Amino acid sequence: MSDKKVSRPCHHCKSRSASAPTDTSKIHYEKFWLYRHCSSVQQRDRQAQKAGRLFSGLLAMNVVFLGSAFISSMIFNQVAITLADVWILLSILKVLCLFWIIFYLLGTSRQPHAVLYRDSHAGAIWIRGSVLLFGMCSILLNVFQIGYSTILIHCKSRVEIVFPSIGILFICTQAYFLWHHSKDCIQVQHNFTRCGLMLTIATNLLLWLLAVTNDTLHVEIESQLREVERRFSGKAPSSHPHWCNETTLCTCPNTTICKVFQKGYILLYPFNTEYCLVCCSVLYVMWKNVGRRISHHHVPHTKPKFKLQGVVFGPLLGTAAVIIGACVFMMYQIQATSLDPSRQVFVIFYSYYIVLLPLMSVGAVIGTIIHALEKKELDTLKNPTRSLDVVLLMGAALGQIGMSYFSIVALVATDPRDLLNSLILSYSVLLIFQNITQNVFVIDGLHRRRTSLGKEEDTKEEQNREASSQRRVSVLELGQEIRKASLSYIHTYSHLSWKRRVLREISFFLVLCNIILWVIPTFGAHPVFENGMERSFYGYSTWFVIVNFGLPLGVFYRMHSVGGLLEVYVTA
Repeated sequence: MSDKKVSRPCHHCKSRSASAPTDTSKIHYEKFWLYRHCSSVQQRDRQAQKAGRLFSGLLAMNVVFLGSAFISSMIFNQVAITLADVWILLSILKVLCLFWIIFYLLGTSRQPHAVLYRDSHAGAIWIRGSVLLFGMCSILLNVFQIGYSTILIHCKSRVEIVFPSIGILFICTQAYFLWHHSKDCIQVQHNFTRCGLMLTIATNLLLWLLAVTNDTLHVEIESQLREVERRFSGKAPSSHPHWCNETTLCTCPNTTICKVFQKGYILLYPFNTEYCLVCCSVLYVMWKNVGRRISHHHVPHTKPKFKLQGVVFGPLLGTAAVIIGACVFMMYQIQATSLDPSRQVFVIFYSYYIVLLPLMSVGAVIGTIIHALEKKELDTLKNPTRSLDVVLLMGAALGQIGMSYFSIVALVATDPRDLLNSLILSYSVLLIFQNITQNVFVIDGLHRRRTSLGKEEDTKEEQNREASSQRRVSVLELGQEIRKASLSYIHTYSHLSWKRRVLREISFFLVLCNIILWVIPTFGAHPVFENGMERSFYGYSTWFVIVNFGLPLGVFYRMHSVGGLLEVYVTA
């Protein structure tokens, strides 16, 4: 697994400095002991790269299977394997990942010629911003968990305090690592780096799987609610589930601080699952970039810029959808958190979706037809970031699609003619159709080559901007400047072809719609669990796992769709 310095033309990665060309003689070829007798250095490098990916993938597969076996055993046999045992295993994996990340930060990345290239497509600012946002929320989640377990230390294990403490350190270190090194195309210690990245990916996947299946605190809260209902109704304790008597021994005391920790934990719970999924996607791109070398003629000299020009109706319709969605969300939050939520709030909530989803679907279908009518060439250059975007869009959409099919089966089997049930049924069908049409539109748009406005227009725009910034604008000239800016906007809008104009309008409208559809479930509106229809059909524990599996994927899908739609908007 040693490396040898030889010269080789590079391809597909971006240099640290665009002005100074990289010295290709400092690039390391990969070597692997299985292929030490290959006659060609290039062939040995390719085979060594494949072998390194294979062995690191096998490492991740074994770690995931081991952790999945622990988590499954905890679910089906809580006597032999407890939640504390799973936490101990995950704590060991977190510590191993921490050691590797620190070694990478202080050792591997600082070696001579370690990072000659940085992938311009990887680690987009919105992805790294998501890592920081969800990371901070996950840290708060662990803080609330520590506080909650400390208050109930008389009936809680000390592992419940140690595990989130290690989690805080792991989240901080991983977030720093991904923020600063997500674009790295590492050229040294290839196999060790691949194994470290795959171990970190496997750990994040297991943390996500545990978050999906672990309903301990939720069961405790449900037990307390049932206890309150029982006292008010005067029912006998025997009418409650078998876990009620077990969990009432460890209930939150009637203090404000305990209720704050409990409510904060429930509110921030989805953010932790989102953090694990986002980290897995970024780490996977880093794993694909290990040893990648790209020539300078494949590096784009000018990155496409986001300009709010050529769009009028998309922002207006999208802003209206966001404002109405925010009002519906606040109304739902106020009503749903009360002791006796009315059916009317669920009717309003699902009615909003039933109006919005068809509009989004129609827009996506029109955009796909326009793509088919365009004579743009497809971008066939190898791009692992774009390939991963496509896989993530298709995979994340399975969360909402799967939940929708479970809801359809439950509603058709019970009473589909009821008003609320018919609304939920319509919502589920429309959601499946909207996910499919939007995926087709975004994926097709990501594979289209960018059409520029022309160098002369770009140069003219920059000259006008520089001249206006250098010139002192008096009060009398202010009106003329506003008039010129308005005329420039109208000129740009009118000079766009009707196809590009419609594509931009649709893309911007879908961006705003996906933002509000991301905000609503992220900040606590979960009618699929709170309406009680599917929960009564499948049972509490089963529906909890289904929702915890599908809901984070749905939130991740909306967030990832925003990035893909912005890319389609820029390249339109």
